[in-house]
Amino acid sequence: MKKISGNKLLVKALREEGVDTIFGYPGACTIDISDELYKQDFTKVILPRQEVALVHEADAYARSTGKTGVCLVTSGPGATNLVTGLATAYYDSVPLVCFTGQVARHLIGNDAFQEVDIVGITRSITKYGVVVKKREDLGRIIKEAFYIARTGRPGPVLIDLPKDVMAELGSGEYPESVNIRGYKPSTGVHIGQLKRAIKMLGKAKRPLFLAGGGVIISGARKEFTCLAERTNVPVVTTVMGRGAIPTNHPLYIGNLGMHGAYASNMAVSECDLLFSIGTRFNDRITGKLHSFAPKAQIVHIDIDTAAISKNVQVDVPIVADAKEAVEKLLEYVERYDTEKWLGKIYGWKKEYPLIMREKPVMTPQDVIDTINRIFDEAIIVTDVGQHQMFTAQFAEITEKKQLIMSGGLGTMGYGLPGAIGAKIGNPDTYVISISGDGGMQMNIQELATAVLEELPIISCIFNNNNLGMVRQWQKLFYGKRYSMTCLRSGAACRGRCGEVPCPEYTPDFVKLAESYGAKGIHITKKEEIEPAFLEAMKSKKTPYVLEFDIDPEDLVYPMIRPGGTLEDMIMDC
Repeated sequence: MKKISGNKLLVKALREEGVDTIFGYPGACTIDISDELYKQDFTKVILPRQEVALVHEADAYARSTGKTGVCLVTSGPGATNLVTGLATAYYDSVPLVCFTGQVARHLIGNDAFQEVDIVGITRSITKYGVVVKKREDLGRIIKEAFYIARTGRPGPVLIDLPKDVMAELGSGEYPESVNIRGYKPSTGVHIGQLKRAIKMLGKAKRPLFLAGGGVIISGARKEFTCLAERTNVPVVTTVMGRGAIPTNHPLYIGNLGMHGAYASNMAVSECDLLFSIGTRFNDRITGKLHSFAPKAQIVHIDIDTAAISKNVQVDVPIVADAKEAVEKLLEYVERYDTEKWLGKIYGWKKEYPLIMREKPVMTPQDVIDTINRIFDEAIIVTDVGQHQMFTAQFAEITEKKQLIMSGGLGTMGYGLPGAIGAKIGNPDTYVISISGDGGMQMNIQELATAVLEELPIISCIFNNNNLGMVRQWQKLFYGKRYSMTCLRSGAACRGRCGEVPCPEYTPDFVKLAESYGAKGIHITKKEEIEPAFLEAMKSKKTPYVLEFDIDPEDLVYPMIRPGGTLEDMIMDC
């Protein structure tokens, strides 16, 4: 076989892996790779405005399509700009393969221009990271990277590519398979443990399914819904697991945790069997660990051995892919007598419904209810903050709707680039991003990417003039000392809040959208919500920015008190 450069082999590997989209930003150490990509036509190369947004775009592309997202950036700051996005993907189990440029091998360790130890920097937030030190290892390493990223608990993998290694000639052969000693992802389900869990399910008087993001990641939404229906067991979800069962299903109670529904949190506190699938039991859903599900035996199914009994001690651990486990459960389970238990749960839902107070002015629920009503099929991507929790509470997620957000890391700035990545991967589906005015400005430059790629995404901004979630804590627990949360604050009023006129809000989001070539609509009243969405839905190539005026006093309830238990909820104030 004719010898080829490492740059050519990389492009060949991308073709063999079926990569149809690459999110890349060029630089000196990757310019030769860019040149090789220019010569091919099998993959689309997306040029975002910055690497921070680039990795979020690849992330949402992966989440929304089930494919592996691919990033290409240069050395130094190009590589370090990936850090937040890699951590976002790592905590939410998103398969990414990220290629970073690196200086030539003889310069590594000499503080060369744009040289960083990116593998060392990202070691704790990647599933695997490696510097390619020999040209003959390149093909094998790339093959292993794609395999590692998508198998077991998915996650990001980083490959650092020294410029001289990539220029070197070598074999053009790309491996067909991998065999990594020490990496053998769990396959199959331990039937003995599964039968133990089913026996407990049969004896329980108050059983409860807890579905996490693992159900979504494994593609088990349909099977899990069938499991709930066959057993007649109610379901709560984590925020990342919302949509594991349609949110309008009678067996679905709601999200649990920090801003979970009252009925959901009470169901966890009162159940005698918590049957958990695909969640890590992080602090956002457990509250005080010693008080979490205090009356329940716990079954935990998870693909990651390290996640089981890490935070919550469980009675029956089952290491398995969520979809495989649910499919196997369906072979054995039957309908259980849960009518009395369901009656109690429905009583909680009736007594404390998850609904915002009716107000004459527009509320976040008004906007989300409109989305629920007029979009039969959509991908909803959120940023992080109050708007994210409102969306997680009120958005209807059904078989034709998907919810994407940064859950584990809570990354502001994810919403707009996430919508771009989702739309690129799903060009025929409506994609709606929901951001706060703070998070939107963290990656607002990506409006240029959306315009140039002709992506008719609908970007909603819930503008309350504040960093709302932090302000909510300041109102409830810090004596209304609103430090560093007012986004109007500046030199004209600093330290004199209430004494001088409030400065004009900046930017004007509609004018800013128009300056990028997008279209903008400013919505101030309830009756303007639906017409704005209907107008945006007509667009075939142009992104829309819809800015909604939101009262900063609209808070997310229920809310668990800091250090409290799931039963220690603030319902309103």
